[in-house]
Amino acid sequence: MSDPRPEGSSSGGREEGEELAEVEAAVESDLDALQKERDDYLDTLRRLQADFDNYRKRTLKQQTDMLERAAQGLVEKLLPVLDAGDLAVSHGGEDVGPVVALLVETLQKEGLEKVAPEVGAVFDPTVHEAVAHEPADADAGPTVLSLLRSGYRWKGTLLRPAMVTVRG
Repeated sequence: MSDPRPEGSSSGGREEGEELAEVEAAVESDLDALQKERDDYLDTLRRLQADFDNYRKRTLKQQTDMLERAAQGLVEKLLPVLDAGDLAVSHGGEDVGPVVALLVETLQKEGLEKVAPEVGAVFDPTVHEAVAHEPADADAGPTVLSLLRSGYRWKGTLLRPAMVTVRG
């Protein structure tokens, strides 16, 4: 059966307009879906970039920490050598003095600090280890009477407290 309407009638234009509107709606729908997909990919990329940056920073920090611990371990192993050098110098070993001084100077450049309180300094249990105690005449606070062995810090961290005799 054929359509009873003559060609070019107004109802045929309406169908073309409806088809055009449907096509435009489909194109807009596809465009919205593509924009949403693009935004999702962009968000995923940004998250991935942030995760990678965090990973890079974390691994760099871990490597730095590992190197610091290794250096600290080496310094801890060298403390008996420093003690032996100090004892040798204090007992008249003049030939050992320059070698010990050079070793201490080199380690100080890398972050070693000597903890050697002066006689009469206030006793600080966070950096001093009291191995002997003598009573005091007055009610003054505890003070360092003598230094038995130097203590050391490595980059601000106490490796070994100074061994002292305390009065008070």
